[in-house]
Amino acid sequence: MAGRGTPATALLAKRGVAHEVHTYTHHDGAGYGEEAAAVLGQDPRRVFKTLVALVDGAMTVGVVPVSAQLDLKALAAAVGGKKAVMAEVADAERATGYVAGGISPLGQRRRLPAVVDASAAAHATVFCSGGRRGLEIELAPADLVALTGAVVAPIATG
Repeated sequence: MAGRGTPATALLAKRGVAHEVHTYTHHDGAGYGEEAAAVLGQDPRRVFKTLVALVDGAMTVGVVPVSAQLDLKALAAAVGGKKAVMAEVADAERATGYVAGGISPLGQRRRLPAVVDASAAAHATVFCSGGRRGLEIELAPADLVALTGAVVAPIATG
């Protein structure tokens, strides 16, 4: 990747994890994940979005396909919590060090507890944000889980 790396790409390089970087031009107004799937010609079930929620008051990351919604009740249950609500965008950006639409589950400023939707295991590789709008990382689901220390659970609906 010519130019600027991100904490996510730096983490992958440091750990020697096999991955591919895909870039595209983001157009304002478009849904980030859906746009990435369309522009990259990928099945939206293989392209994952990173959402930050508060589970019993603690920031927690949910990683789900862009074709689905995050089931907050399932996210809470996956980490042993009772209640989850979506985090405010500014709080999510501050905690992760990334801007909305470019929040990566990898290389966050402070590693938050994470849950990756169980559907990821159905694919040889999945895509997630590389830490910037218009930057996607393709990697094996097992590597995503290992690098984030994630729990794997069915947390997507729709």
